[in-house]
Amino acid sequence: MENRKNLCAMIPESLHTQARTEQEQMKLTLSQYVEMVLKEHFENGGKNMANGTTRTLAFQVSEEFFERVKAHLKVTGLSQKDFVIGLIEKALQEAETGTRTETEKETAQGAEAEAQPEQETAGQTETETPQEDAQGEPA
Repeated sequence: MENRKNLCAMIPESLHTQARTEQEQMKLTLSQYVEMVLKEHFENGGKNMANGTTRTLAFQVSEEFFERVKAHLKVTGLSQKDFVIGLIEKALQEAETGTRTETEKETAQGAEAEAQPEQETAGQTETETPQEDAQGEPA
């Protein structure tokens, strides 16, 4: 294990409150939190923090879900940030290119099947579906 050193600095009270609130929400010790913040800063080459070109994306999850994610991260060796960003990038790329995973296709097909009326419509057999326009609305 790498040797450890203490780091102490005076910061504005408002920043201290903000940092401690986030640290407590993340259930990290202060040492773990400060280490995480500094690593993120240096992994970004020291840029994108103070100049406002990055934004924070935060959300809350159940304790059970959080523990599942942490267990997965431990196995894969990924950071929480890299894991979540990878998932989001993959989903955005699929959405932008129009590709879907098999599970998403099956879910969409199931939803479409449930949305179909039980009865035949005039001039339409059960296997036919109405034509849709470019926005997915019935023509």
